[in-house]
Amino acid sequence: MDFSVLPLHKHPEYLQDCCELINSEWKRSHTARMQSLQGSCDQLPVSLILLKGEALVGHLKLCPIPSIKSGCFVQSVVVNRADRGKGFGSVLMQRAEVYCKDKLNLSVIYLSTQGQEEFYRKLGYSECSPISIYGSFSTPPIENGPNSMGRTKGSRPDVAPTPPPMPINSTKLASSKTYMKKNI
Repeated sequence: MDFSVLPLHKHPEYLQDCCELINSEWKRSHTARMQSLQGSCDQLPVSLILLKGEALVGHLKLCPIPSIKSGCFVQSVVVNRADRGKGFGSVLMQRAEVYCKDKLNLSVIYLSTQGQEEFYRKLGYSECSPISIYGSFSTPPIENGPNSMGRTKGSRPDVAPTPPPMPINSTKLASSKTYMKKNI
């Protein structure tokens, strides 16, 4: 079978089909989904699509992790319902790993899942501590001046303080998500 994994932004003719595929699994407004998909670019974030011939079979999105420059976070891994159980998800993930290593020069991939842990274990992923894709865990130093009121350096009094880091020794949160990673 002829498979290809391509960046969506280089093949905009698949935008609508991709939007419908993802929304068939996770409902979201058409406008919001299209806006997210149109954000795909040569760097991160990038949406990759799996084609069987010229038919869209699957999608995944690779997102940056600000605190881990050598890694990315995989989101929205989905295969058409009619094509599940045929190995297409494995093909999509394996080709995404090659894309990350060869095109993006990355060395580690992270993801979170609910119920698909065994699928990812078979692909070489292992459980890890939760990570944040929104920023880093480090907190700026606290000022100790007479008028600092315990604020972080450079912060304004009307801005909430940085939240505490995620738990280090827990791989599952209250949401039951399992965080996993693979060195590539």
